Amino acid sequence: MTTAAHRPATLEDVARVAGVSRSTASRVIAGTGFASPAAREVVTAAVDQLGYVPNPAARALVRGGGVRLVVAVLGTSAAVLDDPYVHQVVGSAARVCTPGGVGVALHWLPFGDPRSLDQLDGDRSVCGAILVNTTEELLEAVPRSLRGRVASIGVGSATVPSFDVDNAAGSEAVLRHLYASGRRRIAMVTGPRWLPCAQRPVQTYRRLMAEAGLPERILPGDFRAARGRTAAGEALRRWPDIDAIYAISDDTALGVIAGLRDAGARVPGDVAVAGFDDIPLAGMTAPALTTASHPVGRIAVAAATALLDGRPAAPVTLFPSALVARASA
Repeated sequence: MTTAAHRPATLEDVARVAGVSRSTASRVIAGTGFASPAAREVVTAAVDQLGYVPNPAARALVRGGGVRLVVAVLGTSAAVLDDPYVHQVVGSAARVCTPGGVGVALHWLPFGDPRSLDQLDGDRSVCGAILVNTTEELLEAVPRSLRGRVASIGVGSATVPSFDVDNAAGSEAVLRHLYASGRRRIAMVTGPRWLPCAQRPVQTYRRLMAEAGLPERILPGDFRAARGRTAAGEALRRWPDIDAIYAISDDTALGVIAGLRDAGARVPGDVAVAGFDDIPLAGMTAPALTTASHPVGRIAVAAATALLDGRPAAPVTLFPSALVARASA
C-alpha cells in the first residue's frame, strides 16, 4: 500500500499515521536510540499499514555505527570552512541527522580540483553529501557511487537536487526599495565570479538598471568585509555622485559602511547601503543594515532531510527572500 498512487510512503507518512515525531519513527525503524514500547508498537503498525520500505541510501543513513553525512564545501582556500554560513549549514544538518544516529562531517573541496570529491568515493562511512558553493564542474565530477545520495545548496543537475534561496527576488526587492527611496546612482558589489548562484543578483541588477534607464556600476566582490571596505573607496573615486551601494552579502555591506566612513561619507545621508543575508549582526550595527532574508537553516534542513529519507526531491527548491528595511537605506 502507498499513500497515493504516484509515490511510496515516506518517513513523514509513518510518523503521521503513528502519531509520533519523525525522529521517534526514525529511531524505531533504524533500531537505534531510545523509544518506548508503545512508540515501537504504533510505528511498527504504521510501517505495516503503509508498506513503508526505506531505500538503500536511507537505510544506510539511519543505521548509525560511524555513518556520516558530509557537508562538502567548494572554496579557493580552506578558510571557507571558517565561514559562519558554512557553520550554519553544518549545525542545521546535524539537527536533522543526530536523532537517527548519523554524524555530520565537514570537508573542503579545493576550487579548480573537482576530483577532490573522489576522496568520498568508496568510503563506506559516507552515506550522503551536501554540496555547498556548487558549480557545474563540481556537479559533473560527482562520482557515480554517490549519485542519488547528493544534494546541492546552489545549482543542481538532473541527478543532484538543488536547494537554494531565491536571491534574484531578494535582490530585486532591495534594489526596488533603494529606487523607491529616491536613489538613482546605485552601485553593486558582487560575489565571486566563479560561483553560479552569485550571478543571479547581478543579472537582476542589470535588468532593473536597464529598465529604469540608469547606468550600471558594478564592482567585483568575494563576500568578505575587507573587500567591501576597499570597494567603497573604489566606488567613491570612480563615481563621486554615487548615492547607494548594494552588496550581495551582509559581510561585504558592513565592510562598505566602514569604507564609506573612512572616506568621510555619511550612511545613509550621503550614500545608502544595503546587503543580503540578514545575519544577526545586521540588526545591531549603527546604522542597522537594510538587507534581504536568507533562510540558511531551513535550506540545510531541507537538503539533509531529503538525503536522510532517501526520497526523490524536486530538481530545484527555492526558498523565498524578503526585504528587511532598516536605517542604512
